[in-house]
Amino acid sequence: MSESQRWDAVDAYFATHLAPDDEALEAALRDSEAAGLPPIAVTAAQGKLLELLAQIQGARRILEVGTLGGYSTIRMARALPADGRLISLEYSPRHAEVAARNIARAGLDKIVEIRVGAALDSLPRLADENPAPFDLVFIDADKENNPHYVEWALKLTRAGSLIIVDNVVRGGRVADPADTDPDVIGTRTAIELLGSHPRLTATAIQTVGAKGYDGFALARVTS
Repeated sequence: MSESQRWDAVDAYFATHLAPDDEALEAALRDSEAAGLPPIAVTAAQGKLLELLAQIQGARRILEVGTLGGYSTIRMARALPADGRLISLEYSPRHAEVAARNIARAGLDKIVEIRVGAALDSLPRLADENPAPFDLVFIDADKENNPHYVEWALKLTRAGSLIIVDNVVRGGRVADPADTDPDVIGTRTAIELLGSHPRLTATAIQTVGAKGYDGFALARVTS
């Protein structure tokens, strides 16, 4: 068994016992694949982690940057109370269309709102609405703009809110100063921002699994 096969097997074992996909989640993945969306949704175990973090946080309002097919959206929205709200920002109209169907099938369309367009255009418009602070922000979009998404997350949260940034390891490339890929530079800048910002305390965790070698950053707004 190769190393990647072992990672896949362990992920499958954890998912079977701790984070099984139900019919709505399986359908979301199936329909996303059928529509030609890239296979980059979070794994079942990662999705369950997002759901648990939202529950632990007692979240009532969640902001997601990057909807894709709505798998992670469904996971997090299930942690919200009946009067909760999740706003998800998605660049691609096609992705948003698939996600909207998946979210409606899961019975969460009254809680979830998808806003279509570049997130850096949608975020200022959202801020202009003067919304109540978000309790949790999940950033999983184009990595080049991660620092900007973190800055906007700070403007839209409160002391005690959580900010999660996905895919921060980039196969280990984040720690290679010679790597000048825009996604790596954006991720590296976001990590350094999380570590230096006076309103944040943060860490990052490396992971292996069905999505290979990667990881996520977790930050708490302190003031």
